[in-house]
Amino acid sequence: MAEQSPQKSTQASVHPQPLKAVLVVDDDKQLASALQWILADENYLVDVAFDGDEALLKIKVHEYDAVICDLLMPRLRGDECYFQATEMRPELAERFIFITGFAADSENKQFLSENSAKHLMKPFPIEELIAAVKELVADKP
Repeated sequence: MAEQSPQKSTQASVHPQPLKAVLVVDDDKQLASALQWILADENYLVDVAFDGDEALLKIKVHEYDAVICDLLMPRLRGDECYFQATEMRPELAERFIFITGFAADSENKQFLSENSAKHLMKPFPIEELIAAVKELVADKP
């Protein structure tokens, strides 16, 4: 009689799919914290950076499924953060959602247009942001 190999105990996961990681980058600490809570409530792992430099440090050591990034920030603007982040991790090029109150500004408009960047105008309905994030991460394994 052959011995049966021990079976691995499999516990049902609370989340059938692995959680997706999102980085929120905004110098408005209240907005960034609010977005962190809202997205965590939608079952995302959420990390926050309060400027582009801090975001780059996090992008260097963590993999993110989506990056929600303000365009106008002190120290390192969102567009510059995007260029440096995608140089480090090219797969992030299609994973940014920019949030801004200044999309009509000619320099911002040109950046968003040239890079076919997804963006939302502040103030935006939170449902739009959640839908945009879901759309970004849906096709990522």
